[in-house]
Amino acid sequence: MSEGILLPAVARGTLLPTAERVARLEQALPQIRAALDGERDAVAIEATLACLLWETLVQTNWCGFYRRVGDRTLAVGPYQGTMGCLRIDFDRGVCGACARTHEVQLVPDVSRFPGHIACDDRTRSELVVPVVVGGELRAVLDLDSPHLAAFDRAEADLLVALVADVFAGATF
Repeated sequence: MSEGILLPAVARGTLLPTAERVARLEQALPQIRAALDGERDAVAIEATLACLLWETLVQTNWCGFYRRVGDRTLAVGPYQGTMGCLRIDFDRGVCGACARTHEVQLVPDVSRFPGHIACDDRTRSELVVPVVVGGELRAVLDLDSPHLAAFDRAEADLLVALVADVFAGATF
């Protein structure tokens, strides 16, 4: 699917109302799954997901992956947006909290998150989804936005299901 996601055009940086964001993501999900159908290479999946979610979730200023590269270390993986942090320890930031707990981190205001790492000073909210395969953390999907409360539990739940689906059987 070289044309990307077929969705109505919305300017990058726009914060749509929650119901519109969720509907847009729901509309994109079958297209994303079709694009990744049969792919097993984790980097190919991460790169494609970062691209297609960037097109879908226009409220983001960073969309991508941090890969687990050590017992307690993440390294930047495929992404869209401004430069990300190169390495993140499990003890630091929202991504580290997700990696440490294997739980979704939905942060409406990063200034209120103890130990938040400001890779991009414009980021005001964040959603991080763990990529767990075979019971082992392999990566985290990180979504940042310059808007407060730019992500919702419904979006998080849809992304959790997507990540579980597309990474099932992936080779890392």
